[in-house]
Amino acid sequence: MQSSLNLEGSIIKAILNLPNTPLILQKINASLADERKKREQFYNEITDQVKAEYINGKIIVHSPVVKIHNVICGNAYRLLETYAYKYDTGFVGFAKILIQMTRNDYEPDVCFFNKNKSEKFKDDQKFFPVPDLIVEVLSKSTEKRDRGVKFQDYQAHGVTEYWIISPKEKIIEQYILNGKEFELITKSKTGEIISKAIKGLTFSVPALFERTANHLAIKTILNC
Repeated sequence: MQSSLNLEGSIIKAILNLPNTPLILQKINASLADERKKREQFYNEITDQVKAEYINGKIIVHSPVVKIHNVICGNAYRLLETYAYKYDTGFVGFAKILIQMTRNDYEPDVCFFNKNKSEKFKDDQKFFPVPDLIVEVLSKSTEKRDRGVKFQDYQAHGVTEYWIISPKEKIIEQYILNGKEFELITKSKTGEIISKAIKGLTFSVPALFERTANHLAIKTILNC
């Protein structure tokens, strides 16, 4: 499979080899200008009552989540928040944190910002920069985006670590940014996750899915 960086290079090369490249770029710039207007409208209309994202010129409104999705998000948040709070490593966002990237705006299920970023956050802040770690829990309606446009965008904007969690299979995929591309270093329903974005954080994979394992992992963090 061709990597996203190689694909990007191929597309640029193909466009530059066309005689009407300037005209193509004019159309692209006009389309992006229209997107920016829609994005401003999105900012003006969104409320804290709805989970919505702005992706490639479209507003994506999310449906209510099923219980298992909520449970896994809660487990992941408790693990990260407990560790971040104890060791004062940064800020953990949950569900409704809107992160801004060059073209798009996302609301990850869970995300972590290191202390250098988070110490500048204000209590009334509404928009947030690129996180260091992002967690997305898959659903039928989001999997294509989580593995597609979000994967590419998170990678392109230098997110250090990306977790894709499958509720059905109870598997976590842990991607680490290696140079300019994500590298899959863990795909498992057992074993341990050793975070790169949050130094020192280690926990068992079942802690994301099982209450008892989650409580044990949190107790271990607190007693370290």
